[in-house]
Amino acid sequence: MSRNQDPAFWAAARKHLIRYGGSFDPAIIERAEGCFVFDADERPILDFTSGQMSALVGHSHPHIVATVQRQMGAVAHLFSGMLSRPVVDLAARLAALAPGLDRVMLLSTGAESNEAAIRMAKLVTGRHEIVAFSKSWHGMTGAASSATYSAGRKGYGPAMVGSLTIPAPNTFRPRFRHADGSLDWKTELDDAFGLIDSQSVGSLAAFIAEPILSSGGMLELPPGYLSALKEKCRERGMLLILDEAQTGIGRTGTMFAFQRDGVTPDILTLSKTIGAGLPLAAVMTTAEIEDIAHEKGYLFYTTHVSDPLPAAVGLAVLDIVEEEGLVARAGRLGSRLFEGLSQLKQRFDCVGDVRGRGLMLGVEIVNPDRSADHELGSRIAAEAFRRGLSMNIVKLPGMGGVFRIAPPLTISEEEIDLGLGIIAQSIEAASVSGARAPGIAAE
Repeated sequence: MSRNQDPAFWAAARKHLIRYGGSFDPAIIERAEGCFVFDADERPILDFTSGQMSALVGHSHPHIVATVQRQMGAVAHLFSGMLSRPVVDLAARLAALAPGLDRVMLLSTGAESNEAAIRMAKLVTGRHEIVAFSKSWHGMTGAASSATYSAGRKGYGPAMVGSLTIPAPNTFRPRFRHADGSLDWKTELDDAFGLIDSQSVGSLAAFIAEPILSSGGMLELPPGYLSALKEKCRERGMLLILDEAQTGIGRTGTMFAFQRDGVTPDILTLSKTIGAGLPLAAVMTTAEIEDIAHEKGYLFYTTHVSDPLPAAVGLAVLDIVEEEGLVARAGRLGSRLFEGLSQLKQRFDCVGDVRGRGLMLGVEIVNPDRSADHELGSRIAAEAFRRGLSMNIVKLPGMGGVFRIAPPLTISEEEIDLGLGIIAQSIEAASVSGARAPGIAAE
């Protein structure tokens, strides 16, 4: 019998775990190394999502392991009013990577960094309305969840006052079209802000956006969109907050996704990728904005703000990215992965679209009428897992059956080809199988 079928383990999981989302994968993960996780049978499972999109440099990277061991032996946590060298050094390193965003605060999670950014925007502008995309995901805490529209809005009571939304641009399913059928995002953006202006009570504080809406179906903002969005914000006295939890630190082929467009946000939030799997997040802004916030008494005092251990890990991540040339590698291997996925699109009718940038790509599974095929997508994911590949599929209502593919930037060409082969096999197997995709502890 497989060690993954340990009855006591799954009984304890069913009895004691709070179910917080979809079903759990049918395996007990014992360890992880590089681009693989290993289950209780020591079966290698290729990780095409970098854990929760966070293991940017792979699992158990020797430099990260050594940094954690060293820093734990020195100092891991301090009173929040104390400073250590890793905190100041990481702030300086990040500021050098994003000219103009010279002030940095180090926190723990993406939701927390977005909370801090929204709180700062409200204080600095003296306004309270926050606009986000209709398929956004910015976190599960108060202000962040109020700006999250892809899921989790029903049943929890009122969102924060002043929460507004506009449609997310979707090149695969455009709402406004040019004569050739392509997305007319300029008209869509004008129309959207016309609606915002009609709803606003005159207190627009900020727009918060992901350069690639991940949970919303891997929707990339078209070239030129970000510049136009910032202009819309400028015209209304709003700040632009960019949430680069998943796109930051090289994943898209530039250090930050906004750099492709030559647009610098007023506030930038980072998480996931900067911590290599450990809880580390950052808020970055201009000296001018930070000075105003400080003068107005900005308060965001948390237990783990400016902790030395995660800051040291963040420095190690930046070292690895630089020393191993991972930004350029993401662009190069991303092109290889995109080409391989595009070939699957030509081969299988159920692959409706391949999109994204660098090593952050989406694959949408569709019915013959191009509507989302959630059931087939789930079967493909289950088949892939059985064959040794972990892929994350967006199963949220209205999001479509979209695979989010974001392997570690350290992945090899051979591992990319292995993953592509498993995807092809899984599509073939799932297309002739009507079996329900299995889950265990969250059933």
